[in-house]
Order: sequence, then C-alpha cells, then structure tokens
Amino acid sequence: MESDEGRDDARDEKHGTDDDAPRDGSVYVGNAGADAPLDHGWLLGHFKEAGDPRHSADVEIKWGVHPRGDRRARWVRGEARTTLQVLVSGRFRVELPGRSVVLARQGDYVVWGRGVDHSWCAEEDSVVLTVRWPSVPGYRVPAGRPVDGG
Repeated sequence: MESDEGRDDARDEKHGTDDDAPRDGSVYVGNAGADAPLDHGWLLGHFKEAGDPRHSADVEIKWGVHPRGDRRARWVRGEARTTLQVLVSGRFRVELPGRSVVLARQGDYVVWGRGVDHSWCAEEDSVVLTVRWPSVPGYRVPAGRPVDGG
C-alpha cells in the first residue's frame, strides 16, 4: 500500500516510482463498505480530523447502507447545503416538501438546493451515495427507525 492511511487490503497499484508516492498522509486508500460504518456512513467532511485527507469544509460524502424500513429520525429543516443522492442499489424514497421521489434503478439520482427541507426512507435494502456541499456542522440526528416495526 502506498499510503500511511487506510486499509491494508485495499487495492493500491503502483504507478511510477516509489519516489512519486506521497508519504505525508495526503493520500488515503480505503473501502467505502468497510470505512463507512466507522462514522455513520460518512467518508469525507468537516467531521474528520484535521490533517486527514478526508477532512473537508467544502464537501461531505456518505456511503449510506440502509436496511429496508430505515428512515431518517426527523426532517432536516433550514437546510444550508446542496445535496446529490445517487442510488447504488435497492429502492430509496426521498421526501421533499410537497413531493416524494423514489430512486428505483441503479444510478437514479436527485439533487436539491439550499433551503429545501428533506427526509428519507429505505423501501428496500439500499445503498445510496450522498454528496453534500458545503460541509457544515449541526445536522446529526439519532439513528433512523424502522417503518411499521420492520
């Protein structure tokens, strides 16, 4: 592995010479499925330690793995970020003011801007990639709860 960070079994193929490889911690090699559970799905954002290449005040990235029935504990109100959500697998409903959007096919996505309240529910076991910008504190809520007890 070229980096001082990340997982030992992550694939990191050499390109060029060892002299080209940064040794200052500016590269992180990992696996979203393995790293995401360590921080509620979040891979990159303001909440990572300063000096970690995954620390950013500009953008947040989440690899969300949601069992069927998982939902956000409460609506996000007064949203200050722009969000892109892309369905990797499953079926995922995004609730927006006055409408529901169902992401049903791999690659389906929805984008909403600042000021748009939202919530969500996994209608099937789902994996969703979320990109938000900028990365700002104050949006963490308790873990989701099942729908209809399941």
